[in-house]
Amino acid sequence: MQTERNAIVTQAQFAQQYREYLEKNGFLDTTIRLQKQPDGSVALPVLCNKLNQLDHLNLCDTVAPGSTCTFTLLKNPISSKKALVKSCHQRLQEELCALLKCRGVLWTEEVSHDVPHVWKRHGDMIVLNESAFQAEIWKTLEPEVWHLVANAVGVRRIAKEGRISADGFRTPRVTLLLGDDAWVHHVDNGIRYTFDITKCMFSSGNITEKLRVSSFDCRGEVVVDLYAGIGYFALPFLMHAGAAYVHACEWNPHAVDALLKNLELNKVSDRCKVHSGDNQQLLLRNLADRVNLGLIPNSEEGWPVACKLLKKDRGGILHIHNNVSLFHAKRDSLVNKKNNNARSSKEQRQHLTEMELARSNSEMTSPASTYALQSIAIEENTPDLRWKNNKSKFESNCGTCCEKKRATHPEWQVWAESTALRIRNILETHHKKPWSTNILHIEYVKSYAPYIDHVVLDLECRPCDNN
Repeated sequence: MQTERNAIVTQAQFAQQYREYLEKNGFLDTTIRLQKQPDGSVALPVLCNKLNQLDHLNLCDTVAPGSTCTFTLLKNPISSKKALVKSCHQRLQEELCALLKCRGVLWTEEVSHDVPHVWKRHGDMIVLNESAFQAEIWKTLEPEVWHLVANAVGVRRIAKEGRISADGFRTPRVTLLLGDDAWVHHVDNGIRYTFDITKCMFSSGNITEKLRVSSFDCRGEVVVDLYAGIGYFALPFLMHAGAAYVHACEWNPHAVDALLKNLELNKVSDRCKVHSGDNQQLLLRNLADRVNLGLIPNSEEGWPVACKLLKKDRGGILHIHNNVSLFHAKRDSLVNKKNNNARSSKEQRQHLTEMELARSNSEMTSPASTYALQSIAIEENTPDLRWKNNKSKFESNCGTCCEKKRATHPEWQVWAESTALRIRNILETHHKKPWSTNILHIEYVKSYAPYIDHVVLDLECRPCDNN
């Protein structure tokens, strides 16, 4: 059956100008190719729902003075390359639909929602979200359905993730659906990682913190990573921050295997010693310029160990990760804001009403009252901001250059000040002399469930006789 599409025809020398104008203003039909006409002119397909708007535009003068512009109908238009390219999700859905049709199964809305739009990719493996392919029909089609999915998205192996196990190792509950080997390769910020995806986590959500660690200047420094995992932070300290030596502590044997491989893979194993087992039993003392405590929801059990690791004659910096709850502060602020806004808005509207009554003979609304009404609307709809824009650079006592952001959320500051005080008490108890702690920076990493923020405190710790 013959199909037709609306198009604008102009001379070839003006076609590019028309194309840019039509595309910029949303008139161009990008699903259809431009077509050269027998007389050498060019037909540019336009969206039919935009024809009324185009009729009222003098395109010849607006787009290219001296050009001609006429409307026509393209017979059997050819689809553009863009229209022919399908997303992985579209291809996957079409092939799954065909598979179910062959088996006499109806394609329902429930089944359609089961098909994932996104997934994690590690080399030739994809990891599906826990919510994907939950309908019982998929189990009856194994393993054929997984081969189909693999071909559709261009991989050889498929895994599906579940919740993190509460086994102390944070072992991921990942099931291998297709393939025999669960070891994957991943490149992150120029660092190569390999790990067994069914035994170890890879936290892609911490990328901003890994980039920040990479920006540190740790030349000549000894760093201890108390919760090293597969090398999330140990490797950035070694490869980008330039640490002289890193002690990496990890008690998950599967993560230790991956960490040793990753050190070899990135050719930095000569500058790192891996300490397998519980870091509470660590015998190291008095050697660290920095200690990284990258455990959430908190790393409080590691604080005494970290304090013993810092150099007793000059101290160092602790990077302390923590999940800070904002629930009570958020609830209280919302209640207070609602009460204040209701009271303030009521008073302002009452005042404006009186102003308008006083000007009832006037046909125009006063600029002052219009501005006041707009201000009320803006104040009532202004989102809660985490950061102020002012930043300052400073240099710490150990020569590390940092960029300081001022946290607007008081809960972060309360937690940081409490932590600083507790760390100082631990240091003074251990060393039997006064120490000082200084909050250098509070870094926001990411948010979890409502009102829980993952933050990192950079805490400078110095013996007082060294200040």
